[in-house]
Amino acid sequence: MTSETLTTELERYRIGPRIKALRLKKKLGLVQLSQHTGLSPAMLSKIERGQLFPTLPTLLRIALVFGVDLDHFFNKGGPRIAVTRKSERVRLPIPAGTAPPSYVFESLDYPLPERKMEGFLADFLEGASSSEPHQHGVEEIVYVLAGTLCVTVDGEVTTLQEGDAISFDSSALHSYEREGEGPCKAIVVTVG
Repeated sequence: MTSETLTTELERYRIGPRIKALRLKKKLGLVQLSQHTGLSPAMLSKIERGQLFPTLPTLLRIALVFGVDLDHFFNKGGPRIAVTRKSERVRLPIPAGTAPPSYVFESLDYPLPERKMEGFLADFLEGASSSEPHQHGVEEIVYVLAGTLCVTVDGEVTTLQEGDAISFDSSALHSYEREGEGPCKAIVVTVG
C-alpha cells in the first residue's frame, strides 16, 4: 500500500496522463497497447487514470513501445511551483551555534528543486553583532520590510530604511548590521 505522501509525490509526475498522451499521439487504443506491452487493458486504464502507479519494469515495457526513455515519465515538466507555508518554514540562525546569532534566515523556497535563486525572510535580532563578511553566488537583492539595516558591500556601507532595496554582486564580500530599536526584517534573494 502506498503512503499518502508517496502518492502525492508520484501524482506530481503525472505518469498516467503522459502515457495516455503518448498512446493517443500514436493513435493506439488500450487493447492495442495491451497487445504490445503484454499488460491488460484494465491495468493500463487504471495507470492512465492515476488509480495505479506502474512499477519500473511495467513502465519500461510501456516506454519501449513508444520509443522514449524512462526519464520522459520523471521529468515533472510544466511550471515549477513550491508553496512554503509560514508554519513550515525552517529558521536558520546565522552563524550557527552563536548566541545571539547575527540574524535568522527562514527559507521561502526550499521545497523547489534545482532552484536558480533562493529567497529568505531575514530577521536581524536586537543586540546581535554585525554579520561576518561573506561572499557567495552571483547576485543578491535585499528589500527591507521593517527597521533600519546597514549593508556593507566591498567596504562601502549603505543604510536602508523600510521599503528600501539594494542589489549587488554577491561574489563581493558583504555583511549586514541592524541599526536602532524595534524589529528589523528583510527579504533576501540570492542567485547562485
